[in-house]
Amino acid sequence: MHARIKELALKYFQEMVDTRKYLHQHPELSYQEFETTKYIKSRLDDLGIPYESPLETGCVGIIEGAKKSDRVIALRADIDALPIQEEGDFKKEFYSKVEGVAHCCGHDAHTSNLLGVATILMELRDEIEGRVLLVFQPGEERLPGGGKLLCETGYLQSQNVSAVYGLHTSPSHAPGTVATRVGPLMASPDEIEIEIIGKGGHAARAHEAIDPIVLASQFVSGVQSIISRNVDPTESAVITIGKIEGGTTYNIIPESVKMLGTVRTFSKSTKKLIEQKLEALLKGITEAAGGSYAFNFKQGYPAVINSEQEALNVLEQTNALFGEDAVIDLERPSMAGEDFAFYQEHFPGAFFFVGSGSEESESTYVWHHPKYNVDDRFFLTAAPLMASLVLNTK
Repeated sequence: MHARIKELALKYFQEMVDTRKYLHQHPELSYQEFETTKYIKSRLDDLGIPYESPLETGCVGIIEGAKKSDRVIALRADIDALPIQEEGDFKKEFYSKVEGVAHCCGHDAHTSNLLGVATILMELRDEIEGRVLLVFQPGEERLPGGGKLLCETGYLQSQNVSAVYGLHTSPSHAPGTVATRVGPLMASPDEIEIEIIGKGGHAARAHEAIDPIVLASQFVSGVQSIISRNVDPTESAVITIGKIEGGTTYNIIPESVKMLGTVRTFSKSTKKLIEQKLEALLKGITEAAGGSYAFNFKQGYPAVINSEQEALNVLEQTNALFGEDAVIDLERPSMAGEDFAFYQEHFPGAFFFVGSGSEESESTYVWHHPKYNVDDRFFLTAAPLMASLVLNTK
């Protein structure tokens, strides 16, 4: 069966590449993927695969296997793009046609891959046990997350999903490789919004003002010790202040400074601890100077925690398809986040990375870089692996 799956992946390889280029040229932002959804549905219609629409955008294709069983395997692909202006000579033949919007995230490849998997599975329908759900999910790039919204509809729960699998392109790994691990794989990414409120004034009379820029500087410096002096060193966590905005010119002390940042954790207790320490630090600095503050800790996606059996399935099927050299059992998790985590709060599941980075295709740029690209050989690993998770695991 593995040989047959690889043969079909090769047969439909160019179709997947062409689909990805089309989707790359027509990106849509989170929760606005109306034309993308129409395209996906038209492709499912061509394959004779019925679908349902639990959300306004995206859809769930349904393949009924010939072998009767209660088993239901869900395969997920995210379909949204980023608010970014892409660059890179290698992609010029299929550049985004939408100003300021691009698939510099790999979601065009994820969607193309799942459509390719659907094509393979329809050819092998007689070998499918139970039901397969093809989850084309909107809004991965923007809170609250399309995965959360879909789970809140109760649709997947009503389908009695047995296991769910998802993947991501990986510029850090070579084509032909698959990387994952049992347990924590990706962090919970939360967002912080801060305003430090002082008292504006003339730069020459700073003693009459409460300078929020000075207070912001103290806060950013203080943040650096929260993890090193409060979080167990055996546990991973990150705090990054990504934006500071305040002031208008050389000689004016502004009234306030605004900051944006992110917190990455794996446990709820560490997340809560960091939230408390951030606000305590902010309160102490501003009150000592006679200022005030506003603080908003926005809960992001949960951490991606792979269930044991499903993660081992991914590693075993990779080995069976491509050999042990293709298998990368990750030693440590990534601090990036993924809303695939919402599915794992309801069902056993595994998320994994498929190598897509090579110098010859200029595809080693990190996710969300304007030159981000995907080596086409990604499909020769991703499609057969996803199909094999349906056909060769119990």
